[in-house]
Amino acid sequence: MTQSVILGIGNVLLTDDGAGVHAARQLADLLVARADVQVLDAGTLSFTLAPIIEGVDNLIILDATQLNQAPGSLQCFPDTQLDRFLGRGRLTVHEIGLRDVMDVVRLSGTLPRNRALIGIQPASLEWGTELTPCIAASLHSMVRMTLELLESWSMRTQLDTKAITTHERQRA
Repeated sequence: MTQSVILGIGNVLLTDDGAGVHAARQLADLLVARADVQVLDAGTLSFTLAPIIEGVDNLIILDATQLNQAPGSLQCFPDTQLDRFLGRGRLTVHEIGLRDVMDVVRLSGTLPRNRALIGIQPASLEWGTELTPCIAASLHSMVRMTLELLESWSMRTQLDTKAITTHERQRA
């Protein structure tokens, strides 16, 4: 059963806008043996993602994002920070679609317990199929940040499970 979904968002025909998709492709190769993790190239989004998101504990979204920082800068927006981020003005090319998909999931009452957007500041959104050099150089950090977040959520889940089991034993 899939417990975690990683969505790479972006248009690979618009240089750095495809950063999330490129990172997801690297993660798919790294996580191929993990049956509990599904990595998807979500492209430019669709409401068809809602049922996939609704059934998971953990959701990580990777996207080129207007962070007002130097190109290649990364920022993680976990849980309620993600919710607040989506409520602000248009900051990613796909933010309207992402907000809509997340609203559908929220309305169904099945918002993932753990969710985060890892955004990377693009240098260019011009036509082109290659990432700019500074974004290509930062992609490894985006992948590493994703793996670290996934691991931290896994450890937290294990600790929560252990605490519940210990509490149930003490009650018995």
